[in-house]
Amino acid sequence: MENNYSTIAIDTKNDIATIWLNRPQIHNAFNELMIREIMEAYLWLNQQETVRIIVLRGKGKSFCAGADLNWMRDVASYSYEQNFAESLQLSKCFYTIYTSGKPTIALVHGAAIGGANGLLAACDFAFAAESTVFSLSEVKIGIVPACISPYVTKRVGEYGSKELMLSGKRFNGKEAEKHRLVNKSVADEEIEILLHETIDLLRTSGPKAMTHCKNLIYDISNKLTLHDAIDYTARMIADIRASDEGQEGMAAFLEKRKPNWVNNI
Repeated sequence: MENNYSTIAIDTKNDIATIWLNRPQIHNAFNELMIREIMEAYLWLNQQETVRIIVLRGKGKSFCAGADLNWMRDVASYSYEQNFAESLQLSKCFYTIYTSGKPTIALVHGAAIGGANGLLAACDFAFAAESTVFSLSEVKIGIVPACISPYVTKRVGEYGSKELMLSGKRFNGKEAEKHRLVNKSVADEEIEILLHETIDLLRTSGPKAMTHCKNLIYDISNKLTLHDAIDYTARMIADIRASDEGQEGMAAFLEKRKPNWVNNI
């Protein structure tokens, strides 16, 4: 499964899995096959107990130039039902990334155009090289950034989304950071350092605790009222304190030693 792809590649090193967008000749523009393969890769990696963190990045000169022109040409002649089916698959792809049980990091360089911003916005962390060119350019061709909007708007907010989506303007990594589309933008030569610093930090956290934490944030952000959260959060911490990882973590803290998930790195 790890190498059974045409448009992406997976590289697993120790407990880190990297999903590479692998169409460098067209700046990793996506089509229906790449969308399906990205979704399948995240679902598969979520089931691999040895994988702690998933990194998404692009081979070649760009992270992702948005939709493949040939695919867009075909889509333009689709029926409504065909268009809906294709768009639903894209929405499901972003949702699969967003709901991954493992921490996800997007490493962005070169260009992130159109739908590419949905890929990075759905990740837990997004880091960009300062020279990256961003654009939510759909309005320039008379359409809208519909499927990416839930994730971009979560990051950027309502009025930031209006600025970027209505104008379709191009902007660089530092402006993407200002809008909070990415967590941080650094000089091109520092991007790998930032990635490895973040990985090292995440590796010191309990693997199951990070999954529970992601579920917690998802539920309180998308499902629960403040009143509902009273019982929900109390039950969650009670369950986790009694779990093997919770017991090990608290014992390590009290005994002033590193927990076993750090010692096993």
